[in-house]
Amino acid sequence: MDLTSTAFAPHSEIPRRHTCEGDDRAPPLRWSAVPDAARSLVLIVDDPDAPDPAAPRRTWVHWVLYDLPPSAAGLPDGGQPLPAGTREGLNDWDRCGYGGPCPPIGRHRYFFKLYALDTTLPALRQPTKAAVEQAMTGHVLAQAELVGTYRKSHP
Repeated sequence: MDLTSTAFAPHSEIPRRHTCEGDDRAPPLRWSAVPDAARSLVLIVDDPDAPDPAAPRRTWVHWVLYDLPPSAAGLPDGGQPLPAGTREGLNDWDRCGYGGPCPPIGRHRYFFKLYALDTTLPALRQPTKAAVEQAMTGHVLAQAELVGTYRKSHP
């Protein structure tokens, strides 16, 4: 599978409008080459450099989507509307939806990870990233990754 964005190139700066210093809107995403056997997709966006890339202590979760239909080719700028049937999990702000880059110090990496699954996931009630990852264990057919970076202009 391939995962891209028209907002930023792989390993380049995520535009300010998609961060806490801008409109905090999800960047547009496009994907292709989803396996024919896929029954659903999962998208997880996280930052393994929190709180400080020089001494990371945790991975901060920015967005969790699951049960995206495999027929969907991506998400529009702002992430809305979500494809029919898509479910949202909790990010590390303890809410559903996209939370853009907002690093307290230094330049952080943001991993947009797309997984094709051979099943739909059971009814999970506002699951965390860990609960979604546990539910998808043994069901991943393919995955794709897009990495962007961001450093706050006013720390």
